[in-house]
Amino acid sequence: MAIFEGAGVALATPMKADGAIDFDKLKELVEFQIEGGTDAIIVCGTTGEASAMTHEEHIETIRFVCQVVNKRIPVIAGSGSNWTETAIYLSQEAEKAGADGLLVVSPYYNKATQKGLIAHFTAIANSVAIPVLLYNIPGRTGVNIQPETIVTLCKNVENIVGVKEASGNFSAISTLMSLAEGCVDLYSGNDDQIVPLMSLGGKGVISVLSNIAPRQTHEICASYLEGDVKKSAKMQLKAIPLITELFREVNPIPVKAALNMMGMGAGPLRLPLTEMEEANQAKLKKAMEEYGLL
Repeated sequence: MAIFEGAGVALATPMKADGAIDFDKLKELVEFQIEGGTDAIIVCGTTGEASAMTHEEHIETIRFVCQVVNKRIPVIAGSGSNWTETAIYLSQEAEKAGADGLLVVSPYYNKATQKGLIAHFTAIANSVAIPVLLYNIPGRTGVNIQPETIVTLCKNVENIVGVKEASGNFSAISTLMSLAEGCVDLYSGNDDQIVPLMSLGGKGVISVLSNIAPRQTHEICASYLEGDVKKSAKMQLKAIPLITELFREVNPIPVKAALNMMGMGAGPLRLPLTEMEEANQAKLKKAMEEYGLL
């Protein structure tokens, strides 16, 4: 049984002017997502600026979101780290906080071997009872989780159930799903690749776009799952210009700018991320207007 099917939002974390987490706005964002039909909330991931949080903030944010959601939809907590012991700590605390599952990124900077990745993810998964999704994003981590490694983990570790794939490498993803024999729950980590990835057996997407267009992103996935591939593909293609602008600068810079344009009060970013360039904001605003969000 998959943790979720459809569109899960990689939720942005709103900040006050002084950089503190704005929990009142965070509650509003969560409710906006649920009202918009989002199928799951992923908290404290890349988009949530978890890498710029203290451990205490990280855990508090997960706990808060779990309390607000109150089991209405699944909450998946980002709990990865480049040090296995830290990832275990964050994963255990996320489980205590009420998370329904974990999203664990491959250890960055260390550049572990595939043997090291297996040991790392196995140790984390064995420390908790809730399901674990691997997160393969070599563009950020410098490490690619090979298809054979993903399958080995999903087959041999009971609560490692799937992967968020953000490599963009469809040859590798095809190989993965060929080897998997149904044991890997696959989610797109790229909003511009939802439909192609679902055509290979994907369950849906963990989405940045969902922050500002939850209903539309949900419907891209729901239409596909209901068998209306033509409608799903049409919606995917309509969203491409907006998705392009959402990644004009490194995520989550543009999506926080977009949320602020919509009056959602996402606030500033934490350094080393900085505000979106004015020229790029203009392009983003135009794309949002053309998509019907402004």
